[in-house]
Amino acid sequence: MKYEIALLGLASVASARDVAKFWGRMGPSGLERREVPQEHSHEAILRATNIFLKLDNPLEIQDAVFALLGNAAAALGAPNVANLNCLQQIVADQAFTNAKAANDLDGQINAILFRAIEKNTLTVGELSVNCDEAAINPEIAALQQHQDPAAAGASEINAAIELAVAIQIASIGGDPLIALQSATFAPGELGDPTAAGNTCNDETDPIGCIISQNLLTPVVSEAEIQAAVADVAVAGGAGAGAAVAGGAAVADAAACAAQGAATVGAATGAATGAATDNANAGASTAATGTVNVQSFTGALGGVPAPPVESTAGAARPFEVNGATFLNAGAALQRSCAVQKNACANAANSGQLAGGTQQCDAQEDECRGAAALRRR
Repeated sequence: MKYEIALLGLASVASARDVAKFWGRMGPSGLERREVPQEHSHEAILRATNIFLKLDNPLEIQDAVFALLGNAAAALGAPNVANLNCLQQIVADQAFTNAKAANDLDGQINAILFRAIEKNTLTVGELSVNCDEAAINPEIAALQQHQDPAAAGASEINAAIELAVAIQIASIGGDPLIALQSATFAPGELGDPTAAGNTCNDETDPIGCIISQNLLTPVVSEAEIQAAVADVAVAGGAGAGAAVAGGAAVADAAACAAQGAATVGAATGAATGAATDNANAGASTAATGTVNVQSFTGALGGVPAPPVESTAGAARPFEVNGATFLNAGAALQRSCAVQKNACANAANSGQLAGGTQQCDAQEDECRGAAALRRR
């Protein structure tokens, strides 16, 4: 497989190395009972993300590595972050923003990869908690972190994450196969008293011991990635992102897996009503001859799903906010994702009461309506 490293350069990581020193000092905190350390397994990605985080770091996060630790340790390195379950997303989001401002594609790719790296947990097979807040950049908002491969349903969850990473990398003009670098280890043994699993942790390996020691175990193949990104268009300037079954959808999958659920997607029933209501709405035709094929009318907080404009004869005939797609399905999903992010931002800012969960539910309805409409 292809594991070329998208790394700008190496910077001093003294603060990251200091992390190892406080395991012994924290005694009663219980951190010694966590899963064997692996926060330096993807060292190249970690170092690159840290470089861009430090370019503009308003929350004064000491080092990106803290985002891969348990919350007790993370609090030491990110005392200004209120929701430590979102620290990994916050770091990736800020690094992506800074890399985008610097017009640096490698930096943006590494921020995407960092968002998807597995986070330390206490035991083999334990799921880490997903962030319940919306990221600023849609490329980061579409993602969640890999889960322990020994956890119930982790294979399906991690496969979805790897494809989501590939789609986001492709959407900004990167090589989607680099997404394989975000993969995690082979499953460990449940109940292992050492909590070692099949991990490694070497802060002196600039590539990353998971790659150097041939421990990287992707769930998806290169062929599956190529198929997943076939319809992804590179937006005019990074930042538009591509709609995928990531973010809230991956979080839903993780929750269902933790409960031993066999399927995900209970929103279909709710979406049926919305799709039926919209069935006779028809498509609006503008003076330019384009047609809006987005029929979903839900608009929490007064924010509708952006139009999906179809232009007959165009090479990529479907467009959402400047991003173009080969087929309506991908474009409709993108429209739903844009609406969801705007809704979540309104909820997080206090402009919309009721929290972000309603935004996730509305996105499910929007995606469900789109799926029913295409039948």
